[in-house]
Amino acid sequence: MSTLLKLNTILEISRITGGTFVLVGDQHCPIKHLLIDSRKISQVENSLFFAIKGERHDGHKFIPELFEKGLRNFVVRELPDSIEKYEGANFIQVTNTLDALQKLCAFHRSNFSIPVIGITGSNGKTIVKEWLFQLLREDKNIVRSPKSFNSQVGVPLSVWQMNAENELAIFEAGISKPDEMANLEKIIRPTIGVFTNIGQAHDENFATMQEKVDEKLKLFEHAQLLIYCKDYLTIHTEVNNYKIPASLKVFTWSRKSAANLQIGKIKKGNIETEIQGVYHNDFIHISIPFTDEASIENAIHCWAVMLYLGYDNQVIAKRMPYLSPVAMRLELKEGINNCSIINDSYNSDLGSLSIALDFLNQQKQHPKRTLILSDILQSGRNEESLYKEVAERLTKKNIDRLIAIGEAITRQGAQFKNMHVEFYHSTTDFLAAYTNSFFRDETILIKGARAFGFEEISKVLQQKAHETVLEINLNAITHNLNYFRSKLKPDTRIMAMVKAFSYGSGSFEIANVLQFQRVDYLAVAYADEGIELRKGGITMPIMVMNPEEQSYDSMIQYNLEPELFSFRVLSLFDEAAKRSKSSHGKEGSHAPLAVHLKLDTGMHRLGFEEADLNEIIVRIKNIKHIQIRSVFSHLAGSDEQEHDDFTRIQLRKFNEMSGKIMKHFDYPILRHILNSAGIIRFPDAQFDMVRLGIGLYGIAANQQEQTQLQNVSTLKTTISQIKNVPANDSIGYSRKGFAHRNMQIATIPIGYADGLSRKLSNGVGKLIVKGKLAPIVGNVCMDMCMIDVTDIPVMEGDEVIVFGEQYPIGQVAIDLGTIPYEALTNVSRRVKRIYFQE
Repeated sequence: MSTLLKLNTILEISRITGGTFVLVGDQHCPIKHLLIDSRKISQVENSLFFAIKGERHDGHKFIPELFEKGLRNFVVRELPDSIEKYEGANFIQVTNTLDALQKLCAFHRSNFSIPVIGITGSNGKTIVKEWLFQLLREDKNIVRSPKSFNSQVGVPLSVWQMNAENELAIFEAGISKPDEMANLEKIIRPTIGVFTNIGQAHDENFATMQEKVDEKLKLFEHAQLLIYCKDYLTIHTEVNNYKIPASLKVFTWSRKSAANLQIGKIKKGNIETEIQGVYHNDFIHISIPFTDEASIENAIHCWAVMLYLGYDNQVIAKRMPYLSPVAMRLELKEGINNCSIINDSYNSDLGSLSIALDFLNQQKQHPKRTLILSDILQSGRNEESLYKEVAERLTKKNIDRLIAIGEAITRQGAQFKNMHVEFYHSTTDFLAAYTNSFFRDETILIKGARAFGFEEISKVLQQKAHETVLEINLNAITHNLNYFRSKLKPDTRIMAMVKAFSYGSGSFEIANVLQFQRVDYLAVAYADEGIELRKGGITMPIMVMNPEEQSYDSMIQYNLEPELFSFRVLSLFDEAAKRSKSSHGKEGSHAPLAVHLKLDTGMHRLGFEEADLNEIIVRIKNIKHIQIRSVFSHLAGSDEQEHDDFTRIQLRKFNEMSGKIMKHFDYPILRHILNSAGIIRFPDAQFDMVRLGIGLYGIAANQQEQTQLQNVSTLKTTISQIKNVPANDSIGYSRKGFAHRNMQIATIPIGYADGLSRKLSNGVGKLIVKGKLAPIVGNVCMDMCMIDVTDIPVMEGDEVIVFGEQYPIGQVAIDLGTIPYEALTNVSRRVKRIYFQE
């Protein structure tokens, strides 16, 4: 940590942020770490918490929790109740905590005079940043944004990393609406700018594409140079319309017109691309190990930056072939011996290590946490101080076991004192020593620099890889949750539905995310689902919607809360509660058991009717060991406008029935009736809680709402074999498919046992290959099916999308003549789930 950071005392920070000291502890406490998320606290000493209040969250809620953990420095907008309880703490009160965070980091940036590259654009920001780091790290000590920290909060946290050892900084900046970039410009203050491209991302918040370009150009208000591609005409036009300062020089590249770097021939091979260009009237070229258009564009941006910095093209051409893919996501997979594997095997640096450790700590399914870590290459840091800091981070993140691979980390082995450690000089040494009994019942994070080839370790540790997988985007789950949160009143709680294996998406993996995001309740269909969650480390309240008699004792044991919908169910659960009470000793020895009353307001499926209310009130009042946690009902047609009158009748009836129950009890009872569609369409009926189901998984009730949600699940497989079938030959079982011309058929390893319905046979269903629709030919088999790829250039091993972003599950449901619920939950458990977080 640099001396510059250590000089930032809490007293100085109050001055920098324009805040007022309300409660004073140690005014001279040096601040090294900034914290905005109470869930990601790694150390309390020298840390400062900014209680940021947004549309969907309020950091002030977590001040008592942080104080209890030992944190003593806070920047707040609102003071906590009973502030005298926070003896020894520093509270700085400001008008806006986000502004204060940005002011502090802008001040921190002003202490440095090193070159700073600022990158913005619709796509490619993170790739360009990471590739510039790969290309320049041999020559410079570089600080850069961790992963894609490019938001109003991410940018200041990135800039705060700058220290006296750095010789170059690379930061990315992203905006989603007008008037955001000026804030980021004050913090980054780039000397060199890169504008990657312009696309349709966040179009909904800008009147025109020109307006969006102008907003992004604000990043370069005080830069010395701007690098961009002239072929994006909107960018080029706005730059030349004096939307940038006259003092700002430009360095352009183009495939179509004269530019500083004129791109000539682009020659694609099987696994690499040669790019030819003209610079200062000299013919130059580079080769990159990629063939896709996005990578070519990103590489040219990096080429332009290096040329401007004065690098000889021979040096550039020598380094470009070694560009490696950027790991944009952490993958969570099922591992051997009941382990969970987090795969981040392509990079290893302090910034990404912290992010991966946070993701590891979110996983509660196993109490034991293991890290397989390689040497951290080319950090520019003193080896001893680097691994001392690594050891401190691992201790604070409660790592139980470290598998350390590499010469440098082995030399520094004495630093790792508070955990079980095993050292190997190379990946080959580890694999030679490895046996199947090395790991059991633990969560394993694999974190390695690309040179160590940790993908081989990942292959060994994960369950046998299947070609058919269901990928679940955990970021999309969080996005969709926050979208619905934005529609709720601040005090409305959320019950998230994770029944039916979380609509096919998984069990504790999804529940872990929801628990981390502080959802209030979970709901499952059956007790065994709830028990699985408890065993997976889920501690939040769980309602069981279909409690069965044989499961009541287990429900009480695992603190699961039953839905009561009939007098029979009430009587049976009462008996189980009495058995539990007698086994725990005398009356009053433990708290009443929570139950949820289901009311029938018109669905006529399950629930107490209006005529039952008096009896249910009397019976529960006479059962002292049961307490009503919530009263709820189910809407029959909230997603369809034609049923709105009936829905309003249900809402009115629920209000009356639940009100009658509540007035007879002297403790708080939650009320809830809205589902995902109801949250959007009937906002005045939120009561105390809502139940968020299919919307959480990215499926909306209408097309307008669908544009606001993100795709969560992608079912994909690969081509096993390709056959040429002559015209008039039959294909598949029962000879239902016929080649009406000479056809090329691809066989793929997915069938009705995996959840691909036989109703999709014979052209009804269509899959995506190379971005094109390929109809299913013949009958879908149990474990495989055939698709027509006659007009699509494919090879064995190519990816096939069953549903996902390109072909939504809603369209598959239409093909099947059913609803998305059925299509999604039909995906078999034998299909391996892979969870990833960007």
